[in-house]
Amino acid sequence: MNKFKHILCLALMLFCFMPLMASEEENGKVDVNGTVLGHIKDSYEWHVYGSHENAVVFHLPVIVYSSTGWHLFLSDKILEGKVYEGLTIAEEGPNAGKIVELADGEEKSVFDISITKTVCVLFIDSLILLLIILLPARWYRKHKPSDEAPKGFTGFIEMLVMYVMENMIEPSIGKGYEKYAPYLLTCFFFIFTCNVLGIIPFPPFGGNLTGNIACTFFLALCTFVVTQFSGTKHYWKDIFWPEVPLALKAIPLMPLIEFVGIFTKPFALMIRLFANMMAGHAIALSITCVIFVAATMGYAMLAGLGFVSVLMSIFMLTLECLVCFIQAMVFTQLSATFIGLARIHPEGEVHE
Repeated sequence: MNKFKHILCLALMLFCFMPLMASEEENGKVDVNGTVLGHIKDSYEWHVYGSHENAVVFHLPVIVYSSTGWHLFLSDKILEGKVYEGLTIAEEGPNAGKIVELADGEEKSVFDISITKTVCVLFIDSLILLLIILLPARWYRKHKPSDEAPKGFTGFIEMLVMYVMENMIEPSIGKGYEKYAPYLLTCFFFIFTCNVLGIIPFPPFGGNLTGNIACTFFLALCTFVVTQFSGTKHYWKDIFWPEVPLALKAIPLMPLIEFVGIFTKPFALMIRLFANMMAGHAIALSITCVIFVAATMGYAMLAGLGFVSVLMSIFMLTLECLVCFIQAMVFTQLSATFIGLARIHPEGEVHE
């Protein structure tokens, strides 16, 4: 019975990964590079299964403003080099992969607010996050603090909230941490939700949202703004007039280093989350591609490499589940630390 469960799990994993594989083959060869990059980068379509004429694809809405006004249509009209209403997707140059306007044989940039795959995933993940938060909130509205502790899903969410509050936010910020808790809890649950849904390999999930640098840039920017507006006069004094020898202030070497540090901290937050999540997706997809590459080499290679690839894929999926939580925890912890450092007096007391 146990062997049957193991075989069923392996088959289920392969079935789940099949939609991820574009199966883009040329002359019997699998395009691993195109498959991996196609599922990591943003696009104007959402590929589900198959390739070429047998592909199952959701064409997303294109909303752009050009010299001829606003345009609204589905992306299938401009894919694969097609031109519609003077618009197309550039295949090379500085605008490669973006919608451009063709005018007198030249490509011109347009104002693009299309619903791309990343935007679509953002809407879905945000809706699911709202349900994750509102369902436990409904339970608390119907119960008193003296009632028995919640169980099941509500109890799990309460456990996560208490863990983040007691182990990250309160120790890092100190007195007055309550007013920063909503933002930091939102960061944690948003990143954690996006990470978990990103490793589910079939629509409406599977989007690499936190592996998109635009998303991590916005999150880091929010932390940067909150940190700077939370800074006390001592925080700014330590930046522009730190406690160092006068010669280092007069040059001014140390103030310049401290000022640059204001921007390097959120930059590190942005790159750390982006790089870890993008790399995790790329490695997991690359290992899965080995199965399909081995299939083109014959049954012997499929039996050998395919088995190893399945085991490695299971390992990577398990590791990705752990990374999903760790990256959400690291971003929240560092954000709380930066905010806390901006509010501390030289004597170590928190400013109120």
